[in-house]
Amino acid sequence: MKIFKNIICLALCISIFSCDIEDAANPNGPSIEGTLLDATKSQLQTIVTGSEDLLRQEIGFYYDLTSILGREYYFFTGSDPRYTGEILGKGDSQLDNAGFYGTRPYFGRYKTVKNLNVLMEAAANSTTITAAELSGYNGFAKTMQAYELSLAANLQFNNGIRTDVSDIDNLGPFQDYNSALAAIETLLNEALTDLNNAGGDFAFSLSDAMAGFDTPSSFATFNRALAARVALYLGDKSGAINHLGSSFMDMAAGPDLGPKRFYSAAGGDFANNLFRVPNQADAIIAHPTYVNDAEAGDARLAKVQLRASGALALDDLSGDYDVWVYQSLEDYVPFMTNAELMLINAEANIGSNNGAATDIINAIRSANGVGAYTGGSSDADLVNEVLYQRRYSLFGLGHRWVDMRRYGKLGDLPLDRAGDDVWEQLPRPVSEPQ
Repeated sequence: MKIFKNIICLALCISIFSCDIEDAANPNGPSIEGTLLDATKSQLQTIVTGSEDLLRQEIGFYYDLTSILGREYYFFTGSDPRYTGEILGKGDSQLDNAGFYGTRPYFGRYKTVKNLNVLMEAAANSTTITAAELSGYNGFAKTMQAYELSLAANLQFNNGIRTDVSDIDNLGPFQDYNSALAAIETLLNEALTDLNNAGGDFAFSLSDAMAGFDTPSSFATFNRALAARVALYLGDKSGAINHLGSSFMDMAAGPDLGPKRFYSAAGGDFANNLFRVPNQADAIIAHPTYVNDAEAGDARLAKVQLRASGALALDDLSGDYDVWVYQSLEDYVPFMTNAELMLINAEANIGSNNGAATDIINAIRSANGVGAYTGGSSDADLVNEVLYQRRYSLFGLGHRWVDMRRYGKLGDLPLDRAGDDVWEQLPRPVSEPQ
């Protein structure tokens, strides 16, 4: 994988934390070799901070791409016709295996994975930390690697991904989607063991966006939440329910509870690139069906905003509503939310306890200002209702495309122009061996 030859593994200090490099020959350009030999806690903190930075790099491309593919929104821009062309399958167009829309979100995930491999190697070689502290570094790193690999797998689907990339000169084989998910599940379980052995506190600090998930025990609830998502994708409903019991799911808490990515408009930091000023000519436009298919009074319609400047049209597509999920350059972007966990719980109960699934659905509906569910009680009916609730609760978070694919329903997504296609997966990037 050529990209691994070019990754700078030790990220620069950024403004989330003030950082010092101790005992380095060149504090303005600390070497990987020096850090891997016997890292200080300050050097390890730099890698942790750099990893949090990488977790937000290129993620905007992932959410935009998957949201466009899932017909959640359009990206209207005069600077690049691919957003309304190739990605929507216009005419005879095909997805480009060298296109930025596929390569940047994919390789962005592997940059994080590589940085976290460096973190674990540096921590293992450090004489300045205890065994429990080493477990904390490993638990954090493996959980975040699992998260990033799961996103890469969502993009590639049947093309498969590599889950073993620890040795850049001897990369592991491509694994098909289910095999990759199984490997990710194993990684999460290893991480949980590490977190359980990590003591009461991490030896490092995380950003404010991770408040409430910044100790080994609280971070483990995120690990189990991700394990529940992976189990659901694998069709293991009982496993998903089991993992939720140790996750941060809270039926009494708000929908946005969960660990998040840090963003800041401060100089030298990284601003939320999913935020767009409304009523512009270059705009993220909600797919018309998001509003048209909503129930009256649904509070989740606040995620879109009627354009004061009127409808916007481009390339035979049009829409009246700007996407308004993020309302400033400093809004945090979630890794997972309580709303998702509640909906995983509902979906996982379908087929074994439809009453429990219905109760969860009604709790979500009530919290968003709509009446109780009045549809059918069959498994198929409840699946459709859960998919509907996921569409509105998880809007713009990259789930709609994956969800419809999981249930073989990509053909149910709207086609706005004759000849458009809904793609099942992204092509393997050109720089990868085929």
